[in-house]
Amino acid sequence: MSRQERTDLPPVHEAWLPREHPLHRPRHGKRQLAALVCAVLFFSAPVLSWAFGARAEQLENRPLAEFPSVTDGWGFFTGLGSWATDHLPLRRQAVRSVDALSRGLFGEPARLAGGSHTSPIGAGQADAKPPIDENVFPAVIEGENGWLYLGHDVSYKCVPKRSLDQVIAGLRRWRSAVEASGRKFQLVIAPDKSTVYPENMPPDYAGKDCSNRARDEFWRRVPSATGAVDLRNELRTVAARNQRPIYHDVDTHWTHEGGITMTYQLAERLQPGVTSSWKVLPSRRYPHSADIPDLLGQDRTVPIQAYSLAPDGGAEDNTQFRPSDFHQPLHLESVPKPGMITRPMRMVGDSFSQFASPYLAATFSNVTIVHPDTVAADPVAAAQLLAEGEIVTFELSERFVAGGRYPMLDPAIADQVGAYLAAHPIR
Repeated sequence: MSRQERTDLPPVHEAWLPREHPLHRPRHGKRQLAALVCAVLFFSAPVLSWAFGARAEQLENRPLAEFPSVTDGWGFFTGLGSWATDHLPLRRQAVRSVDALSRGLFGEPARLAGGSHTSPIGAGQADAKPPIDENVFPAVIEGENGWLYLGHDVSYKCVPKRSLDQVIAGLRRWRSAVEASGRKFQLVIAPDKSTVYPENMPPDYAGKDCSNRARDEFWRRVPSATGAVDLRNELRTVAARNQRPIYHDVDTHWTHEGGITMTYQLAERLQPGVTSSWKVLPSRRYPHSADIPDLLGQDRTVPIQAYSLAPDGGAEDNTQFRPSDFHQPLHLESVPKPGMITRPMRMVGDSFSQFASPYLAATFSNVTIVHPDTVAADPVAAAQLLAEGEIVTFELSERFVAGGRYPMLDPAIADQVGAYLAAHPIR
């Protein structure tokens, strides 16, 4: 047979070649079928369970992953895994069982996949995969005296998405964009619990050295370079005065006392002396669902103390308790009173602001809060919202800023919003 004749032969699949042929490869039909069945069950389980009445539980303090759109291209296939995982039936029980099994057999908590998720606490950041796999860090760090810490306090600092120079440049870009329009700009960094209470961290943990170095450099540079309000000392002072920690031992956030502390600091910087008439008193006490145990499949509550705040020093409480994650802007408005700041304020804040919003409502007569992710997702709408304010305040979490995880740190977003603000300046 000539060479030409050989090349003209019709192509034959390698599985159809004789078994003795050196290129023969079987189809592995049974294995392929088993894999296909498993894949179908995995992705169809959420749909089938929903049809029979089961509903997905939100274990982490973030929205459940949405079903990917067919317009996402390959993102449709890569997004299916997160959607199916979030919507698996009995997910909480499965996480709890895996953790109990790991503790029983190996004497240590399970290495649960918390690091690869987009922000379990406060924000849904989605960026390119870093060169180091974040799954080497635990989702939960078990500290001393029963304290639990969020693993992202460590992993985000050790595996940043942006350098600290880029973070500082992004924050300064926002300040310039806002102030160039005649508006007042304030920036607050909510410290991580591991920063305010490092004494309860375990003696050794993955990422200890790199996260401590990043934390120290962050607080040494960022407040002075960006004008950010550094609340660390004030938070410890308030905690010492009240004789109780200002962060919960099993929750990553500060308490209402932390939210009040932030409100005092913001108000004094805007209008020195305005807080002198404020009267703050304990009000209701209620159970709060702690967020870190959720990552271990546990449902734990902690008692939380709320407060009343009368800006004029009178008997009438002016707080407004309106639960919100700020992904849809939360607008809070009240009749101006003595002791209140009446200039409209527009605020970008994450889950730490949830513990401050009642007291911001009591002391600012016109305030709207929107989540950082919403700003990045729709800069045009964000620009229109921020333009309504004479004061623009950012509350951002240390872990996300230090790790460069906020998409709104992209200079292009600040420039886009800044252009709109410049076109609608404060006269």
